Amino acid sequence: MIIQRVVLNSRPGKNGNPVAENFRMEEVSLADNISEGQVQVRTLYLSVDPYMRCKMNEDTGTDYLAPWQLSQVVDGGGIGIVEESKHIHLAKGDFVTSFYWPWQTKAILDGNGLEKVDPQLVDGHLSYFLGAIGMPGLTSLIGVQEKGHISAGSNQTMVVSGAAGACGSLAGQMNQNSHIILCGQISQYNKDVPYPPPLSPATEAIQKERNITRERFTVLNYKDKFQPGLLQLSQWFKEGKLKIKETVINGLGNMGVAFQSMMTGGNIGKQIVCISEDFSL
Repeated sequence: MIIQRVVLNSRPGKNGNPVAENFRMEEVSLADNISEGQVQVRTLYLSVDPYMRCKMNEDTGTDYLAPWQLSQVVDGGGIGIVEESKHIHLAKGDFVTSFYWPWQTKAILDGNGLEKVDPQLVDGHLSYFLGAIGMPGLTSLIGVQEKGHISAGSNQTMVVSGAAGACGSLAGQMNQNSHIILCGQISQYNKDVPYPPPLSPATEAIQKERNITRERFTVLNYKDKFQPGLLQLSQWFKEGKLKIKETVINGLGNMGVAFQSMMTGGNIGKQIVCISEDFSL
């Protein structure tokens, strides 16, 4: 079977801006048979996210992200439908998702690395599992709950510095005795600087004068809260309390275009690439 995939064509450099041409689409053969424990999936939606900019460098700067390799298939958040299964817990027709989904039209994957999802949680909007009812939503929810020090009815002010993106459009903080949650800083991702970037002397003086604390947050440290968090987000969505925004581009060949657009602020809400809307088998 001939499929299409997207590989890393070139690196922008630690101080360079990524462009669509950093990615290349090519055709390859997919094996005709799958082994025990594997599934064959058809890709429906793929995600492009700011953290991927770090994966374009030879050194990602962190121990929990591995770099993409030149001329090798790129991966990230994805969702698809199982076309064939030899995994005990997955069946033909199941919708599944993974944080390491290859940018391909179809793929053979280890079933143990996939999570089955229930379309009813998102009223059939499967792409929401890559955004508001997925990792970005969890980042916003858990970040506020665990690090925001925010309580209902306390008359607190919450400020989101990047409020148009996948996380910021869902979540927020700075005042006297305030608290800054550091989670992502897309404006700095094209620079070879440490994370979090150092403050200027003037800003650092204000921080100390006003007793402003500054703390990093990584959602992967709270995996035990993922399941209840997703259920909470789903409930709020169904009740109309959670407003979800997406920017959708169609076609695997536009993955690079979508990535470049996301990195330059072209999206409102979650940037999604629709690969196929054919849910039939």
